Amino acid sequence: MNREQQVLDRIERARRRKPVVREERITLAHGSGGKATHTLIEAVFLEAFRNPLLAPLEDGATLHLAPRGDGEAHRLASGEDGEAHRLAAVGDGGARWLGQPTHGGGRVAFTTDSFVVSPLFFPGGDIGDLAVNGTVNDLAMCGARPRYLSAAFILEEGFPVADLRRIAASMAAAAKAAGVAIVTGDTKVVQRGKADGCYITTSGVGVVERPVTLSASGARPGDAVIVSGPIGEHGAAIMLARGDFDIEAPIASDTAPLHDLVSALLDAAPQQVRTLRDATRGGVATILNEVAVASEVAVVVEEAAVPVGPEVTGVCELLGLDPLYVACEGRFVAVVDGACADRAVAAMRAHPLGADATVIGTVRDDPPGLVLLRTAIGGTRIVDVLVGDPLPRIC
Repeated sequence: MNREQQVLDRIERARRRKPVVREERITLAHGSGGKATHTLIEAVFLEAFRNPLLAPLEDGATLHLAPRGDGEAHRLASGEDGEAHRLAAVGDGGARWLGQPTHGGGRVAFTTDSFVVSPLFFPGGDIGDLAVNGTVNDLAMCGARPRYLSAAFILEEGFPVADLRRIAASMAAAAKAAGVAIVTGDTKVVQRGKADGCYITTSGVGVVERPVTLSASGARPGDAVIVSGPIGEHGAAIMLARGDFDIEAPIASDTAPLHDLVSALLDAAPQQVRTLRDATRGGVATILNEVAVASEVAVVVEEAAVPVGPEVTGVCELLGLDPLYVACEGRFVAVVDGACADRAVAAMRAHPLGADATVIGTVRDDPPGLVLLRTAIGGTRIVDVLVGDPLPRIC
């Protein structure tokens, strides 16, 4: 057995082992989006909450809903049609659907996300539009049209009301631009020093109007891997905004709502899109590893094809970072049938947010569960999930 095969066998054995959290206390690495995060989620949360909807660990859960006879709640069901449009306030500050389904499909997507970015305001955006766009995009990755959001705020004692107004205005503008409504929420205030100014958690509901099934486990040999635009801009913008480095560059966050771009892609290739994932924490590299493992395929990426702006490239070179691991907030990875890759890219490039969409790689059957990068100098290396905490942290 050659050296390469021995390495591949060790990786495969490690991945088959049951995840175990060996640390006695939570570390920053558990929030990095890398291996420690995946282990924490699988060994603690998935172990405790396991059910068929949670187990795939997608960006959101896709649900079949049907109204119960008393109209007060919904149950999981199958084969029902459509979406109930009307909302009514309920006494506990929540909201519920009323009325009968009116559209075909009978599926909704549900997701939640928390935002702890520092600084709160940065070039290209702030924590407010990040919270709206992040949840809108998770719904879009399920193939859903985003409709309703909740917003929960944890505020630190002493936080400036003017900053809170600015954040709320940013969220309102982002919600309007995305065509969603913020319909319920919650607010808590903690003692000074117990939070970093402002944390936001948003949850969202969207309607799955197309008969599509999108999953990290859907990739097949022969598929093409597409990225919707230049990567790493959000992470680089946050790093420079902190002022920890004596680096100046005109980089702004790419935060944006992606559902219209996704819609254009699904219109162009309605049955040929296998997987959609927005490349946030952990970057494109983490997404590709999730696809490779879940689908039991190999993902081969051409380094020269990966779109990275010159400013981001410069920052990453100075800081010793790989752009593939740097977070985006307005980019996604799509795995599509290789036969329709050109059509898919053309449809994405016709949208302003997908003007630089490009095929960066292909899906193969071997070695399963690995991401391989063909470097610009002709070599090949494994692109694994980050083991520890990426430096510098962006959230």
